[in-house]
Amino acid sequence: MYRSNVLVCGGTGCTSSNSEEIITRLKKEIAAHGLEKEVNVIRTGCFGLCALGPIMVVYPEGSFYSRVTPDDVPEIVEEHLLKGRIVKRLLYQETIVNDSTIRSLNDTPFYAKQNRVALRNCGVINPENIEEYIAEDGYSALGKVLTEMTPEQVIEEVKASGLRGRGGAGFPTGLKWSFAAKNQADQKYVCCNADEGDPGAFMDRSILEGDPHSVLEAMAIACYAIGASQGYIYVRAEYPIAVKRLQIAINQAREYGLLGKNIFDTGFNFDIDLRLGAGAFVCGEETALMTSIEGKRGEPRPRPPFPALKGLFQKPTILNNVETYANIAQIILKGADWFASMGTEKSKGTKVFALGGKIKHTGLVEVPMGTTLREIVDEIGGGVPDGHTFKAAQTGGPSGGCIPASELDIPIDYDNLLSIGAMMGSGGLIVMDDTTCMVDIARFFLEFTVDESCGKCTPCRVGTRRLLEILKKITSGNGTMEDLDRLEELCYYLKENSLCALGQTAPNPVLSTLHYFRDEYIAHVKDHRCPAGVCKALTNYYIQPDKCRGCTLCARNCPVGAISGKVKEPHVIDTQKCIKCGACMEKCKFGAIVKR
Repeated sequence: MYRSNVLVCGGTGCTSSNSEEIITRLKKEIAAHGLEKEVNVIRTGCFGLCALGPIMVVYPEGSFYSRVTPDDVPEIVEEHLLKGRIVKRLLYQETIVNDSTIRSLNDTPFYAKQNRVALRNCGVINPENIEEYIAEDGYSALGKVLTEMTPEQVIEEVKASGLRGRGGAGFPTGLKWSFAAKNQADQKYVCCNADEGDPGAFMDRSILEGDPHSVLEAMAIACYAIGASQGYIYVRAEYPIAVKRLQIAINQAREYGLLGKNIFDTGFNFDIDLRLGAGAFVCGEETALMTSIEGKRGEPRPRPPFPALKGLFQKPTILNNVETYANIAQIILKGADWFASMGTEKSKGTKVFALGGKIKHTGLVEVPMGTTLREIVDEIGGGVPDGHTFKAAQTGGPSGGCIPASELDIPIDYDNLLSIGAMMGSGGLIVMDDTTCMVDIARFFLEFTVDESCGKCTPCRVGTRRLLEILKKITSGNGTMEDLDRLEELCYYLKENSLCALGQTAPNPVLSTLHYFRDEYIAHVKDHRCPAGVCKALTNYYIQPDKCRGCTLCARNCPVGAISGKVKEPHVIDTQKCIKCGACMEKCKFGAIVKR
């Protein structure tokens, strides 16, 4: 029994900030002080508070160290682990009360309103050790369904929970399983969509990195429920840590007899294989994903027939995403009523969001459905930094829409978001402030969907390019009022005629910004002005004479010599020469330079 357990984040974010080196130095310093039998170092998954990584938590004290560097390790070992003195300079400041008392992480603003169900083991266990998962009731749900429940009872329990797919569409999970269960076939399949492609989204990646066995167990339960024996996890090759830990988890589960033949001596057979995606966003669409698993070009297929009837290899198949599966074992163990007690009437349970953009605390959060956007942004995320104001939030990535400041108090669930022209999506939540140009945001997402369109259907292949051309025309100062009408007309054509969800939802960022921020579009077209000062073609830099001290710092740093003036006298920018790089504004110490 160790007296201290040191948990170090081993998720992608912290790993990129040298958490592996921190772990190496920790073990070296612990050994140097003869503490190997007293202190245990555990590499975990993501804690969630990514803005403050690398993160280290020391138990039993619960000391939450943030932004730790390898050079901090000797002090932590000597002071905290050897002498029992907490290193306060490294503490996450919101865990300090009266300069001495350390509260539980759950009492801090970032964690207080969260309810971690899908993320329950992330940052808690070593994801590469199956015994730690088992110690947290891992595989108990699988044992329960195989020995105490019929497949029909499993499906009814999932139905009663109200769990809806967390991949974007929000289709009832139990209902999907029941469709596949009813269809008879010599082979059925269960697939996991881990091809998370939305810009800024990392919910599924973090679950796979921090708790891979929760997905394996849930897929085994799903296979039992529908009568399948083979599963596939389709995961992005760009997720090397997730892929590595998934493979370790699969190997361990096979070794323990939790995958393979005759699981729990019940005669139930089930195994899982990985398939790596090459980064094609369209393969997040279920039929394109299955086509890719089959070894073909990842393109969507017309529906019907739906995958529950003819899916992978033309056999009955169910597909859920990582977060959906991460809830299954808890529903089986704690009951449908427990899960349904969280959330709203039509959106049960919790939802994981990847919180990013213009927000103080970027990271991963899990909150009950129905939590307001204001609570997520202001109370959990710490608000918009640097004195700026909240302008909008983008949910659902390229398929979603913008939520304006006027809807900041909207409860976040499937139906509420659809009612204002947004959507839940997989859970990316990008916060934007008053320095964001909403026309440019629409252009950014259209650029993404143009690049990611598979090109199979003409409406998407050609229509998204036409939309992007019009948006580029507007942001370059050459747009007309007629272009705004063309944008809307083309958006609705795309939604009605595209083959799959990529084309059908690609217009959403355009439509939502047109609806809520039409004044910005008009400013670009009529006034040839970008109100946020983002679109370079419509933006100029000016020096305010009353604030300029004539220090010449701006002129000395201008790469093209566009600034002139005498020492101690106001300077002037030649807008014809100016390349709008912003170097002058960055260097000015008196706030004399503005964009407009």
